[in-house]
Amino acid sequence: MRQFTVPPMVATPQAGGLADAVYANAEECPGHVVLGRSDGEGGWTDVTAAEFRDQVLAVAKGLLAQGVRFGDRVAIMSRTRYEWTLFDFALWSVGAQPVPVYPTSSSEQVRWMLHDARAVAAVVEHEDHAMTVGAAVDGLPHLRRLWQLDAGCVAELAAAGRHLGDEVVDRHRLAVTPDSVATVIYTSGTTGRPRGCLITHANFMAETDNVVARFEAVFAAKPGEQPSTLLFLPLAHVFGRMVEVGCVRARVKMGHQPSMSAADLIPDLAAFRPTFVLAVPYVFEKVFQAARRKAEIGGRLGPFEKAVEVAVRHAEALEARAFGVGPGPSAGLRMQHQLYDKLVYSKVRGALGGRVRYGISGGSAMERRLGLFFAGAGVTIYEGYGLTETTAAAVANPPEQTRFGTVGVPVPGTSVLIADDGEIWLRGGQVFSGYLNDEKATAQALREGWLATGDLGSLDEDGYLTITGRRKEILVTSGGKSVSPTALEDRVRAHPLVAQCVAVGNDRPYVAALITLDREAVDHWLLVRGRSRPALSELVRDPELEAEVRRAVAAANTLVSQAESIRTFRVLAGQFSEEAGTLTPSMKLKRRAIETAYAGEIETLYRHQPHV
Repeated sequence: MRQFTVPPMVATPQAGGLADAVYANAEECPGHVVLGRSDGEGGWTDVTAAEFRDQVLAVAKGLLAQGVRFGDRVAIMSRTRYEWTLFDFALWSVGAQPVPVYPTSSSEQVRWMLHDARAVAAVVEHEDHAMTVGAAVDGLPHLRRLWQLDAGCVAELAAAGRHLGDEVVDRHRLAVTPDSVATVIYTSGTTGRPRGCLITHANFMAETDNVVARFEAVFAAKPGEQPSTLLFLPLAHVFGRMVEVGCVRARVKMGHQPSMSAADLIPDLAAFRPTFVLAVPYVFEKVFQAARRKAEIGGRLGPFEKAVEVAVRHAEALEARAFGVGPGPSAGLRMQHQLYDKLVYSKVRGALGGRVRYGISGGSAMERRLGLFFAGAGVTIYEGYGLTETTAAAVANPPEQTRFGTVGVPVPGTSVLIADDGEIWLRGGQVFSGYLNDEKATAQALREGWLATGDLGSLDEDGYLTITGRRKEILVTSGGKSVSPTALEDRVRAHPLVAQCVAVGNDRPYVAALITLDREAVDHWLLVRGRSRPALSELVRDPELEAEVRRAVAAANTLVSQAESIRTFRVLAGQFSEEAGTLTPSMKLKRRAIETAYAGEIETLYRHQPHV
């Protein structure tokens, strides 16, 4: 058993709630730009602290006029957009509790969450969402109101509350205390029905204030530059909500982007030009692979690969120096790095808008080499770890000593303990108060102030945490060998052609894998070989492509013993996706659903001799 604790840098306020920051910002610096609002045509309009306060106040009055009361729960079902942040702070202004709902949720999922939360109203983005809620309404006896963003509900609410005085909202806001529930966020449900996590105002304050203080270099401005970020994470996920709250409290300019696809995201990054980004590893992988494909099409793959090598070596040398085990980059390496900065690295930074110097990554593990490359290219990515139950990050790499390949040390105010069975336990001000309507699950998760995460990991002598797997995802072969599939899957997925990999093998003689392809990468692979694009069902049987995937599997197998290695695999013509029910909205594998959907393919893997 090993434990590591970092004391808090900022004390959690003893009074007030999250909405207070909006009113304090407007009072103290009314002209300060706190948000950027997209005009839908590639441009951005600045929103000052005073303007945002006025908009929040107008919607808050409308909510009261339309019957929302202190302690009521109101669902928000939308993509990431300006109005979500507006509604969050308006609801917090009247002491209500937003309940985020992923915009891709089915009627059955919506019915369960809104019924469990006893939601009295719902805010949806458009007509399709309204129909999804409508299809579930028979099972929602408490639901009284439905507002639609694209139908002008913001103006409608502002008009409805115009007769109320500001003091009515102020009375509600001042009644909010730090231990009041701020939101109910439902877990993504990789292993069962989602549970509602009760996150308090104090949880958000403890989390965001300490993260902002610890990562001052990220959230602070250079001379003549305002710190800013473009939020494209889903606001239905705790990571996105933490960013939203942190930016408002730290007065960091924030824009919203509803799509994480490269085609939508890159133009807005170029127009908004953030100074830092917060994303899941998938986004950084896409940026890297896009740069690699562009170099290959231009006949510059060799120089690009050399630039990658130099970036990785440069970052490794700086990492070694930070930990006192090396002198830093040599003169020759610095010269090479400077050359490639103009030729390659500046273009990578350009894809992120040109001003990005830092990134924060969470949600899943990032490969060490990818983190080193970005650091060498001038964008240091601080990998972290947390759960919905910890209001996002509980652990993160510190700016002055980033240890790539780990998720870092406890954020200030947090303790990490590795139990005797390897399970990660967490304690701190950001740990939630329990699950809604589920005392049994709460008692199982919270043990004398510690949160038992269900994740497995190890702490090194410096307190850096490495995630090794998840207890519920451990495979046990028929020979009794326990295998944590995460590291294997991540290494296979690092191959440019691979979209997802899921290892199987419970009660089977060996580990096998199902692999899906990245269609964009496959199209590029065919193009540079001068080949036509066949149907994916034909391509998955292509010997040359199968050989590429086999190399990825073989590389992954070097991480483990033979008994733990992937012995055979199947390349699938389909994709794991949220729509198919095989991925969560945060891109995590839903293993049970995958094993059910591909039961026939899995059975085939064990009818023949292994071939890797």
